[in-house]
Amino acid sequence: MIKRVRLIDVAEKAGVAVNTASTILNKRPNSWASKETEARVFSAAAELCYRPNKTAQALRSGRFLTIGLVIQDLTNPFFCTIADELEAAVEARGYSLLVENCRSSQVREQQIFADIEDLNVDGTVLWLSDNELFREKLAQKYASGSPMVVLGNGVPEVPIPCDAVLSDFTQGLQDAIDALCALGHQRFAFLSAHADGTYDGSRALLFQQMLAAKGIQSSAVNLLRSGHTADAAFIGFQQFLSKASGPLPTALIAMNDIAAIGAMRAAKEFGLKIPDDISIVGVDDIPLCAYLPITLSSIRQRYKMITQAAAELLISRITDARDVDLSNPRQVICPTIYTARESVGPAK
Repeated sequence: MIKRVRLIDVAEKAGVAVNTASTILNKRPNSWASKETEARVFSAAAELCYRPNKTAQALRSGRFLTIGLVIQDLTNPFFCTIADELEAAVEARGYSLLVENCRSSQVREQQIFADIEDLNVDGTVLWLSDNELFREKLAQKYASGSPMVVLGNGVPEVPIPCDAVLSDFTQGLQDAIDALCALGHQRFAFLSAHADGTYDGSRALLFQQMLAAKGIQSSAVNLLRSGHTADAAFIGFQQFLSKASGPLPTALIAMNDIAAIGAMRAAKEFGLKIPDDISIVGVDDIPLCAYLPITLSSIRQRYKMITQAAAELLISRITDARDVDLSNPRQVICPTIYTARESVGPAK
C-alpha cells in the first residue's frame, strides 16, 4: 500500500516547522518566511509529490472548494458542453467541479437530490428533469440556506423558489418559425423527445401558438413524441412517416439536436431529401451541428452565458452568505438564437 505524503513529511524534508510549511504552501499573506525558505518548501513538496488533503482543508476552513453539478444525461453532447463550460467557469474562481449523472432515470435523480448534502461540495448546480416536480423540495433546501442554482428551459409563470438561470426559447423559436414560413412552409411537425415520465416543457405549446399567429391551422401541425435518444427519435419519426395517410410535413422542429439528428436519418431512409423535401431544425446547437454531412439548423442555447451566470450566483451564495438576502431568489434569463444551416430550405 502506497503511503500518502503528509504535510509533516514536507516540513521535515525542508527543515521547517509544520505551521511554516502550511503557511507557505497555502500562500497565506501572513507568511514571514524568506524567499529561500519558501523555495525550499516548494521544492520539498514537489520532490515528495505532496498533494494537500482536501478533507483536512475542509475541516479547517469549512469549505471543500468544490461545486456539484447534477445533469440528466452525459451521453447527450448538450450536457457535456454544459459540464465543460461550468467547469471552466468555477475553476476560474478557484473551485473544482463534481458531476453527478442521472442517466435519464427519475429514480436515480430523486436519490441524488436527496443526497446532495453528502456530496462534500459547497454548493450545487442542478439541471433537473422537471423543475416543477421539485418545486417544494427546492423551496425547502433554499430556505435552509443550502447554496444551489437551478438551470432549465423555459421561464415559468411562477418563479422557481431558488436562484435560477433559465433559457428563454421565445425569440429563438419565433425566429426559426418566421424563417420557415418565409420559405413557404405551411405543414409542420414538432418532435418532443424526452425520457419516460419526464416533462417536455412548454415548447410544443409555444410552437403551436406561434404557428397559429402565422395563420397555420392546427390540422397542419403534427405533434410527435419519442424517447430521448437519437435511436428513439429515429424510430418514432420513421413510424410516423410510414403510417402517414395525408400530406407530409415540409418542416420539422425537434426538441433537441439529438432528436433532430435521429429524425434526419429517418427522413433519409424514407427517401426524403433534406432540405428539398423536408427542412429540419434542432434545439441546443451542440458543436456537432456545424459538422454533420448536412449541417443542422438549430436554436442555440447560450452555454457560456448560462454557466457563467450560474457560477456567479452560486459562488456569491457560498462566499457572501451573510450579505445575500435569502428571501429574494435571483433569476437570470438567457435568450436563444436561431442559427440557419443547410438542413433548412424552401418548401416544395
